[in-house]
Amino acid sequence: MLSRTADHLYWMSRYTERAENTARLLDVNYQTSLLPQSAEVAKYGWQGLLSISELLPAFNQKHGQITPEATMEFMVKDESNPSSIVSCLRAARENARAVRGALTTEAWETQNTTWLEVNRMLRNGDFERDPGAFFEWVKFRSHLSRGVTLGTMLQDDAFHFSRLGTFLERADNTARLVDVKFHALNSEFFGAATEEDQEYDFYHWSAILRSVSAFEVYRKVYRDVIRPERVAELLILRADMPRSLHACLHEVVLNLGKVRNQQSAETQRRAGKLLAELQYGQVEEILATGLHAYLTQFLDRVNDLGMRISQDFLVPWH
Repeated sequence: MLSRTADHLYWMSRYTERAENTARLLDVNYQTSLLPQSAEVAKYGWQGLLSISELLPAFNQKHGQITPEATMEFMVKDESNPSSIVSCLRAARENARAVRGALTTEAWETQNTTWLEVNRMLRNGDFERDPGAFFEWVKFRSHLSRGVTLGTMLQDDAFHFSRLGTFLERADNTARLVDVKFHALNSEFFGAATEEDQEYDFYHWSAILRSVSAFEVYRKVYRDVIRPERVAELLILRADMPRSLHACLHEVVLNLGKVRNQQSAETQRRAGKLLAELQYGQVEEILATGLHAYLTQFLDRVNDLGMRISQDFLVPWH
């Protein structure tokens, strides 16, 4: 396959997944902002979201004061922000258009319709009327795009590069979500808490689990109250949890193996090593050494894999 074609397919999937994950991050912050809390705690939540997305300097330059309205405007509608939902959906559609011939009609029409529809919704003020419904729509369109790809495309190199982009992006975003939420709540939640704190915790952790479609999964797996260390285990180490780091790396390694070439051996080795650590890791060890440090290192390694995939298969980064 031509490296340029592979590049467009890979980034089409990454941008679609990024739009979904941005919607998930914003949705969990929006839901938790509706809970009783001080203005300072609320502001810290929105600041954490911008920090973990590495957008705080760009936001401060444009808006200065952090408010829920300004943050959501910046993360949803601002076309000058390359990570906003509208920018991601535009980039996904442009990448799809560039390789129209490598996609099935259904896959192309899903991307194109999403782009046309998001513009209509933003013009009509649908986002301002009901942010929660808008975020659900973004997630649904991403699910649809993934389902159409899986259900209609030949499982050749085009398919595997598309899947590679999806799961590398998802691993990055899941790690960021877990990091920002655990970091914000700090270690106090692992100790004793008042009844009022525990009630707040339940709603907070419920919102985090729902942001990765894991609330029902948690209940099914653990059949117990929501505990932070179990949330970490579910979202990092569980192979059967679709958005966990383990599940994402399994897919990355699988699809790397399908498209491997003469220069990709080191990339495969690094991806395989990271997967092995997730397969045999224990949450107690991760928490003992520090969750923030573990996730920071994981993000560095995922970023390294992304750069290596670009060097091995795609149009080189400039």
